Amino acid sequence: MQTRRGMGEIIEIIVNGEAQSFDGALSVAQLLERLGLPEKKIAVEHNLEIVPKSAYATHIIEAGDRIEIVHFIGGG
Repeated sequence: MQTRRGMGEIIEIIVNGEAQSFDGALSVAQLLERLGLPEKKIAVEHNLEIVPKSAYATHIIEAGDRIEIVHFIGGG
């Protein structure tokens, strides 16, 4: 769902099953930054396809997209 607020376009995406709103389309890297997540030790799935870490800066997320973020935790 897209709406207008002032001059910026607000988009809604689904992140790990929860609706979240952002100011316009954004890259995977920008999404991770806004969520306060490091790019290391995570995997990102965009609309059921894994996004390579090398594409985080250029892979664009738009309104209605579904993102799953998985954190890898070491231990033993």
